[in-house]
Amino acid sequence: MSDSTRAAGAFRSTRWSIVLEAGTDRPGARAALEELCATYWYPLYAFARRTGEQRANARDLTQGFFALLLERGDLGTADPDRGRFRAFLVTAFRNYVSNERERARAWKRGGRTAPIAWDPKLEERYESSAAELSPERLFDRAWALELLDHVLAVLSDQYAASGKARVFESLKSTLTTEEPEATLTERGAAAGLSPGATKVAAHRLRSRYREALRAAIADTVGSEEQVDDELQALFQALGA
Repeated sequence: MSDSTRAAGAFRSTRWSIVLEAGTDRPGARAALEELCATYWYPLYAFARRTGEQRANARDLTQGFFALLLERGDLGTADPDRGRFRAFLVTAFRNYVSNERERARAWKRGGRTAPIAWDPKLEERYESSAAELSPERLFDRAWALELLDHVLAVLSDQYAASGKARVFESLKSTLTTEEPEATLTERGAAAGLSPGATKVAAHRLRSRYREALRAAIADTVGSEEQVDDELQALFQALGA
């Protein structure tokens, strides 16, 4: 099987592809959309706050937007040819904030909320964000950090399931920091690994991290080429 054939097959089964192809009429599509949206709660909240909304209204706007998206499957503005869930979402939310503020307040008064939990610590995260960033750049940075947290959580679960939780906890810092060999050896020893086994385990962890990050991004785009574009956007956002 060629690389292009494998890539085409993979992209037919990503969460965003399922959402685009099936809407939210099918249970699998709704679950896929819910999983996608969960990562974007804080980035959109931060976007609303940076555009001038107070915390309560930013929360209501974000909840109302996701409630509308999830309950109605409001994907009419999604362009399958463009393919990026991130681009679709921020554009749709910008329009929602501009045109539907009163609807968001009405949804709150009616007691309806999106099936995504409100985290009371999100405002603390917003207050600590870089004040000079535009709403769009803050959204991108928050998206990048949320995605990396998601990938770390996936890897943590995988290592725990295989009985290697200590290895992951000991070596996860090597994913973002180039450490001296002596420090790496100490971290491996804490997990019961020899120096040689530590080097192998660290290499495998970095490889699995790259694969998990690429898979997480692939779930939100429509083609292999867009994965590379989103990876570049992620690293640019982290450098903001």
